Parts: sequence; structure tokens; C-alpha cells
Amino acid sequence: GVSAQRIQDGSYRTIGYIESNGTIKDGSYRVVGHIESNGTVKDGSYHVVGHIESNGTVKDGSYRVIGHIESNGTINIKDGSYRVIGHIESNGTVKDESYRPIGHYSNVPKEWVAWFFFFQ
Repeated sequence: GVSAQRIQDGSYRTIGYIESNGTIKDGSYRVVGHIESNGTVKDGSYHVVGHIESNGTVKDGSYRVIGHIESNGTINIKDGSYRVIGHIESNGTVKDESYRPIGHYSNVPKEWVAWFFFFQ
């Protein structure tokens, strides 16, 4: 299978990894979570902590809306009240609400990147 893809902070330091099967690891390769193909997000102990729905709605483990992932070229990340909290660009840059770079990714679904940076 495909090896884990590196997730980096704004200074290109490795802060985690996401494997092609949805396993999330911290910078020391410890498993901290899982994103399943149906959008269910689990912590390292496999307890459900959230859901990423196909329409971009992000919910916590109790199905309360905590955010939104909206695509219009750039991916806009919004909190539960629709306030912009970040952006994910197709060039692999993750930015905060003021467009300052806070991270970098490659070859990982943008929804997974959104969870990693803004909802976990």
C-alpha cells in the first residue's frame, strides 16, 4: 500500500502522518486516530469522536455540528456558526482564517487534512 503521507506545520516540521487507510499518527508515529471511508472519525482507542459527512458538514461524536468544509477552488473551513477558521489550498498549503500558512500536506484527502488541523 501507499506509505503514510507527512503532515507538516507552517515551518515544514513534521507534526504527523496520515496513512492511505485513514490512520492518523503523531510526529512520533503513535496512532492518535482513524478516519474511516464512511467519514466516521475515531480516536486512537477507536472511540467515535466525529463524523465528516459527504456534504461537508463536520459533526462531533454526538452528531452536533462543529464545522463545515466548503469547496469553491480553495477549501474554506468554517466553524459551527459558519465563521471562516481556515483554508486548504490545492497546492498543499493549509492557512488560518487570515491566510497565514500553518501547515502543508500532499496526497491526502482535503477533508482529512481539515480534520487534522481544525477539528481534532
